[in-house]
Amino acid sequence: MRHLKAFHIFHVAASSASYSEAAHKLNITHGAVSKQIKVLEQYLSQPLFYKQGRNVHLTREGELLKSYTEQAFNALDAGVSLLSRLQNPCLEVSCEPTLTMRWLMPRLSDFHQQSGVDVRLSTAGGPVTLGSTGLAMAIRRDDFVSLHDYQKTPLVEEWVGPVCSPEYWELVKADLGNIKLLHSQTRPKAWASWSAGYGDSFLTDNVQQTFAHFYFCIQAAVDGLGAAIGSYPLVVDELKRGNLIAPFGFRLSGHSYILLSQNEAPDEPEHAFIHWLRHNLRECVPTQAEAQGLLPC
Repeated sequence: MRHLKAFHIFHVAASSASYSEAAHKLNITHGAVSKQIKVLEQYLSQPLFYKQGRNVHLTREGELLKSYTEQAFNALDAGVSLLSRLQNPCLEVSCEPTLTMRWLMPRLSDFHQQSGVDVRLSTAGGPVTLGSTGLAMAIRRDDFVSLHDYQKTPLVEEWVGPVCSPEYWELVKADLGNIKLLHSQTRPKAWASWSAGYGDSFLTDNVQQTFAHFYFCIQAAVDGLGAAIGSYPLVVDELKRGNLIAPFGFRLSGHSYILLSQNEAPDEPEHAFIHWLRHNLRECVPTQAEAQGLLPC
């Protein structure tokens, strides 16, 4: 294509509204930017910029051309990104922080061994923007209003229940009023939502303690500081190790964990990760004995 270099320089300058800023981004001189813009204007026989003070602004023709260069260079970036992923498969995935630390990270090496795909994790909860941020997917609890119309793949329904260490349970089981209720600022209504099924007065007069994050709340339960409302995927490993027990069992919270993605037809790395997630999260449903607990209310 003729004048591809000039089109690229125009694209950067149009996004910057400044020849000097464009020159800095491209690591060339202000004069070189100006020269290439003039080459393009002569080629198209159209003015693309006009000066106003120290700044330059797009003409109507320049605005129209910018809309096309954005499409062209975005498509080129997407193609280069796809080629890179095909050579070195990698997924950028955002995941709820506590789910990342307590369930996903300990299992990622298994996925890499099976698929050869690297997963780069970032942690966040709630609304997320995919694509332009570099993220391919996001794993979330469906307790927020999504700002985008993404594909939603159900992963597992959430079961919740009070959890504490076996040693702590031995100290308090004779008098449930002695149980310290552990809360987190990120899930402040967890105890209230769970206890609503047993009457408003159940455990509401107990001593309470609040932590900044759900992860600390669960760790405090492991360390014998009290009892926390545990989401089953986040405590399943500690239950298996015997570090936590669920005296009152688990019940459905009304929420689920879901996977958000952009593509109706995911590429191979994405498809492999979705399949692996759904298969492995099948273990995140309590057994009948776990659901009933030691002391059903």
